[in-house]
Amino acid sequence: MFTNQDVMELRKKTGAGVADCKKALTETQGDMDKAVDFLREKGIATAAKKASRIAAEGIVLAKVEGKVGALVEVNCETDFVAKGDQYIAFVQSVADYVLANDVKDIDQLIADKNEETVNATAKIGEKIAIRRFVKYTADNGLVESYIHMGGKVGVLLELDGCSCDGAKELAHDVALQIAAAKPLYLTAAEVPADVVEHEKEILLAQIKNDPKLANKPEMVINKMIEGKINKYYDENCLLCQAFVKDPSITIEKLVKDAGDKMGKTLTIKRFTRFEMGEGLEKRNDDFAAEVEAQMKK
Repeated sequence: MFTNQDVMELRKKTGAGVADCKKALTETQGDMDKAVDFLREKGIATAAKKASRIAAEGIVLAKVEGKVGALVEVNCETDFVAKGDQYIAFVQSVADYVLANDVKDIDQLIADKNEETVNATAKIGEKIAIRRFVKYTADNGLVESYIHMGGKVGVLLELDGCSCDGAKELAHDVALQIAAAKPLYLTAAEVPADVVEHEKEILLAQIKNDPKLANKPEMVINKMIEGKINKYYDENCLLCQAFVKDPSITIEKLVKDAGDKMGKTLTIKRFTRFEMGEGLEKRNDDFAAEVEAQMKK
């Protein structure tokens, strides 16, 4: 009805195990196309059972080709799977797809990669979820990426003005800065007005609740708040931050000095920092108990 070569061909087409391929060909009387459908349907059913699970592990991965770069986060259920070759290959395929295509938003990316995600979920045995991505294209400079702690933190940034070796070195240093110092904004001007007002309200409440400060003149209190807001900028705005390798200078000065040495005007245009799993609910399983339960089955 079917041969070992048919089994190998089906396995190559679907990535399914030998036993599953034999079963599929048996159930479909050796019809290759129907066997592929059979395995896909089985994969979809397997993936569906995992749809309610929490996928809060995973990796952040970056790829840069020429002047185009992509940063993606894909989640799974366990750190063990996140370190596996099959899983990493899937995440790489997601980054490759973003690089090669005009993907407008995460919903489109999830839809475009749905079949592959379902198949990967069935094959790997854990829920896999594409969470977010960003793509940069440099018009007059370069795109730099940095991945920290094996995919726990990822950074993508665009530097404008030059793509020479000196600019690449600068961009790498700034990417390291972003990974370590966690800036929320590029400049102080980008901080939303409501965020600034909220910070001021908190600071004012802190002052009023401090007996040593509450009776200070209004002008003094305003100066204190202004100083605290400037400190907020220094901590949360990339260009205002002290350079981690040399705290005597800011990132803004670092960029300017590097440009002056090259005779170029360099600008950090934008950046994105992904920290794997931030904001996601984590599993709280007793892993030993889970293994024991599986062994009993």
